[in-house]
Amino acid sequence: MALLDTNTQVSAIIGDFGSGLDHPECITWGCDGYAYAGGEAGQIYRIDLAARTFEEFANVGGFVGGICQDAQHRLYVCVGDVKRVDPDGTVSTYCDRAGDTPLKVANYPVFDAHGNLYVSDSGGWLENSGWICKIAPGGAAEVWSRDLSEFPNGTAMDAAGEYLYVAMSTDPGIARIEINADGSAGAAEMLVSLPETVPDGLAFDTEGTIYCSCYRPDRIYQYTADGQLDILADDYAGTAIAAPTNIAFCGPELDLFLSANLGRWHISKYELGKIGQPLNYPEVP
Repeated sequence: MALLDTNTQVSAIIGDFGSGLDHPECITWGCDGYAYAGGEAGQIYRIDLAARTFEEFANVGGFVGGICQDAQHRLYVCVGDVKRVDPDGTVSTYCDRAGDTPLKVANYPVFDAHGNLYVSDSGGWLENSGWICKIAPGGAAEVWSRDLSEFPNGTAMDAAGEYLYVAMSTDPGIARIEINADGSAGAAEMLVSLPETVPDGLAFDTEGTIYCSCYRPDRIYQYTADGQLDILADDYAGTAIAAPTNIAFCGPELDLFLSANLGRWHISKYELGKIGQPLNYPEVP
């Protein structure tokens, strides 16, 4: 496990990409050519990047955590449990439990290439009650792993689909769980510790660098495939970046890096000169 050892700040041009959202925690790119975000009162926003406009086209009735999309352009939204939102705004419950274990604090979803949806249930703050739920295509779920229980938050899948990466908020750092050949959970390990932070969101670029946004402080790290940790962006005033929770590479070329700002009302953009790793958009029954 690596430890935080950096004073380097990588140059990233920061700008306000769009404002007027209700304390958005999440941002993601859809295969339909739109970005999506959620608000604290259940709003689901569809964002036109070219026009820099957004519309609220659905409401899931509660604080929105993470969002991802399938090939049919339906959204999967963490709002305690997991809701599915059709392109016309129709909301239904996709999954609310794994057997006898209810989803209570579903936080962030990510698809693998086969349509399995991995969802972090963060549990209670400082209670070490978090777990990872794996939802098979169609909605049947299992308790996949309890090894990362210290408020598992944002998740990401590596390009090969060999590991589930998890932002850990109360044992702060970036961890991962191996995905065994049979789909079961393998060993869990902490890759890099980030003391005195609250990691929240993760995203990969095509070079294997993983980016980690922090709810506290107002900061984004980058951790390269060869183990180099740097600060990508930092804002002590909490204005340009304000509790950057989820992050995503967006746009048709996946070359626009965006962060949602839970502490304010806008989406921030960063000029990195990097290309994002494509997400999985599977066919789901």
